[in-house]
Amino acid sequence: MGAFIQNGIQWVLAIQSLGAWLEYPMKFFTSLGSENFFFLVLPLLYWSIDARIGLRVAFILVTGTSLSCSVKFLFAAPRPYWVSAEVQPGSVESTFGLPSTHAQNAAALWGSMAAAIPAGKRWKQWAWVAAIALAFLVGISRLYLGMHFAHDVLAGWLIGYVLLFVFLKFWDPVAAWLKTKTFLQQVALAFAISMILIAIGVLSHMPLKGYTFPVAWTENALRAGPLPAPASVEDIFTAAGTFLGFAIGAAWLASRGGYQAEGPVAKRALRYMIGLIGVLILWEGLGAILPDGETWLPLTLRYIRYALVGFWMIGGAPWLFFHFNLARKANM
Repeated sequence: MGAFIQNGIQWVLAIQSLGAWLEYPMKFFTSLGSENFFFLVLPLLYWSIDARIGLRVAFILVTGTSLSCSVKFLFAAPRPYWVSAEVQPGSVESTFGLPSTHAQNAAALWGSMAAAIPAGKRWKQWAWVAAIALAFLVGISRLYLGMHFAHDVLAGWLIGYVLLFVFLKFWDPVAAWLKTKTFLQQVALAFAISMILIAIGVLSHMPLKGYTFPVAWTENALRAGPLPAPASVEDIFTAAGTFLGFAIGAAWLASRGGYQAEGPVAKRALRYMIGLIGVLILWEGLGAILPDGETWLPLTLRYIRYALVGFWMIGGAPWLFFHFNLARKANM
């Protein structure tokens, strides 16, 4: 075992030695950076709190997820509990370790929330303190649970904050430029970008062709659950399909007057409940009947399935809300 990895394991063991009483707090904080959490909180933010902020967060997260998948393939780095029997797994993960997507997403999400507070508000600085603290705790939770080395978490934070900076700087100019394009041009551009995301992911995956999980890590990995399949490209197609659905949904809705999340609390709550049913039908329902696998047919169906989920979240559900007078268009 390399000295770099061994030193990283010592950091993980030192944090785990703080005691079992931290298990539930750490699992709570790690949930704040998980995919399932974002599939619950993103619709709430977009449908019922602030559509403008929700849309930006959606694109930051899906772009970051795609980038994270590609970087994981490039480094093909293990997780602490895979390589050391001393590390106690507090969760289970199937992907490679570098970077920590949980840390990355936490930095991007909570940073976006803090950045959205108007300048001049006295509590804006405290929002940034809270956002950074939450991202820090999510990262520490990944160490405590044995899912990541410290350098995985640092890389996740770095990528998350770089993405946040890029989106904050270029979001408005790009949005203004897109308004000069027709709906079909916007759809074509979204499809092209989604194909680029897939191409980057597939190219980064090429050195892993024929990859088999190392025998030396197998016994350790099986302590937490099924044998990991870190070389799977499914997440690449998931992120690309979701990006396409978000983009088409945003373009289609904008062509029909946009969407605003204002309204009585009862209507906001009803939007969330109705919309979430649609997400679950497309996400879990289609997932239960469509085939899984690494061949082109199941991967294409996965791409389409997540494009439908993304479109429903950004365009389909708001259209339904308009139909039942649960929401208003932005230009009304």
